[in-house]
Amino acid sequence: MFNQFSHLIAIGSPLSIPYSLFHLHTLYSLQLKLTHKLLAYSFLLLSFFPIFAQIKPLMQKLTLLDGPKFQITIQRLCHQLIENHNLFENSVILGIQPRGIFLAKRIVEELKIRLPKVRIESGNLDITFFRDDFRRKDGLLIPSSTEIDFIIEGKKVILVDDVLWTGRTIRAAMDALQSFGRPEKVELLTLVDRRFSRHLPIEADYIGIKVDTIASQKVIVSWKETDHEDKVILLSEK
Repeated sequence: MFNQFSHLIAIGSPLSIPYSLFHLHTLYSLQLKLTHKLLAYSFLLLSFFPIFAQIKPLMQKLTLLDGPKFQITIQRLCHQLIENHNLFENSVILGIQPRGIFLAKRIVEELKIRLPKVRIESGNLDITFFRDDFRRKDGLLIPSSTEIDFIIEGKKVILVDDVLWTGRTIRAAMDALQSFGRPEKVELLTLVDRRFSRHLPIEADYIGIKVDTIASQKVIVSWKETDHEDKVILLSEK
């Protein structure tokens, strides 16, 4: 078409001017229709953008611990505690709120089975306002309860949490602990140690399992008391 148009102009045909104007008008109309369609598709995609933004990537589940192995792991941790603390005459156990209290409760229950005549002091420690990021969170912060009805001063304190990741939760727990006295020693027991992910130089003394993870992965610990099963799973994006 363009070659014919050029030929007409070249030979000086009297139809060259209206012929060229006709084709220019046709090309302009086609371009205008195409532009309108592109704009319509763009607005359509933009209207669906909030929906696309809410779509979460599929997650792949990997079970790290469950069933009898879960219970055996807790029992092994109890034996390690007994080796180091004997009859717990000068030792106390503190579960870190909110998820560490379930592990602490299990540990205490297992210890009582093995040491039925021994009184083991235990409690719960809330760290909500001791975290270094609590001012950055939006909305109203609702703290959990702190339940400590014994003296911390001069005691060996075993802090308990379900997952050790960056170490910031443990640092906050140690800060909160100072409000109750100066312990002789502080140890850390955790069910899952996410290695190579620390922001602070903090390591656990008693470890259930060790897992090598990256920041995009999640470790979720489920408990019978709240989740109807004892299980540790690793979530990864597919």
